[in-house]
Amino acid sequence: MGFYQYIVEQKINSEIKEVWDFISSPSNLKKITPEYMGFNITSSNITEKMYPGMIISYEVTPLFGIKTTWVTEITHVKENHYFVDEQRVGPYTMWHHEHILIKIDNGVLMKDIVSYKPPMGFVGSIANSIIIKRKLKEIFNFRRHSMDKIFGEYTK
Repeated sequence: MGFYQYIVEQKINSEIKEVWDFISSPSNLKKITPEYMGFNITSSNITEKMYPGMIISYEVTPLFGIKTTWVTEITHVKENHYFVDEQRVGPYTMWHHEHILIKIDNGVLMKDIVSYKPPMGFVGSIANSIIIKRKLKEIFNFRRHSMDKIFGEYTK
């Protein structure tokens, strides 16, 4: 029923290539995901860099300790600028996540645009109001702190 967008920006104290090299490597995803989510890549033969058409399967535990399989496809990549992942199998009816990097004074602006549609129609809309929006904020706050630890806090 409902269609939503979650948009978040973070300024990072680094060069765009360094941030790109970090976020475009699937092996680094676990480093910026809360531990309680039980995030594990289950795909075999994952390359160091994402590429268009790459399929990545994960096991995650987003809510109530229930393990879920999530499969995403990297649909677009423009090196040092952006990549897009889209859910192929998972908890959402639709999931489209744009990861955008923009050079700014003294660093990089990392912008995420998550467009999603929860499952179960009206019930999913209620779940979005009560749980999903809050969980997304929590996950991206964790990522913000993780990126600050890795690259240092942004200072202008």
